[in-house]
Amino acid sequence: MTTSSLIGLGLYTPAEAERLTGIRSSKIIRWLRGHEISGSNYQALWQPQIDLQDGHVYLGFRDLMEARVADAFISRGLSPQKVRRAIQIAREMVGEERPLSTARFRTDGRTVFLQVLTEEGDNKLIDLFRSQFSFREIIEQSLTNLEMNEEGIPARWWPAGRAKKILVDPARSFGQPIELDSGVPASVLAAAAKAEGSIEGAARAWQVPVASIRRSVEFIDASQRRLAA
Repeated sequence: MTTSSLIGLGLYTPAEAERLTGIRSSKIIRWLRGHEISGSNYQALWQPQIDLQDGHVYLGFRDLMEARVADAFISRGLSPQKVRRAIQIAREMVGEERPLSTARFRTDGRTVFLQVLTEEGDNKLIDLFRSQFSFREIIEQSLTNLEMNEEGIPARWWPAGRAKKILVDPARSFGQPIELDSGVPASVLAAAAKAEGSIEGAARAWQVPVASIRRSVEFIDASQRRLAA
């Protein structure tokens, strides 16, 4: 895979994905690479968009969004194996390789998981889907601040909410979070504040509003705290 072929896909290491989503990088690697426990092999939940053929795991923007939804269900007690089965069913129903984060899954996902419930009769699935609100709550929370394109595919994400003006767009800066008003990656502006010794100094050096530097510093600091938690 060449650099030009990455344009519009986004590119994230598991550690970067953890800073953005709060999902542990070790968990992301297991999901996308598969793993073995006590002699039992577990396949990857899905194949990642990015393969740089260097033996490491990378995520594209769609992988990032898919992981958020998968994590929401697994955090509510579903096993990765049941989520994998749901993805398999949803691929046929939704017609997408990464269906969980699509607009159509918001409406058809309940049917997908009810089919898994019918197949396996699992108590956790029964508890989860006894109330329709429970299912909708999981979906809406995991897809919050996400913009879809006309086909219902994730296009852009505001990880801290629109008001914070930090945008993740796979078509810009390889999907790294950018500060909206300046268009500069938040990590660059935050690093400038550290190098210059102040937010005001960084704003002068980069010729951007002070608010752009402040937003970037706050976002990067929050991401680092999440990683350290």
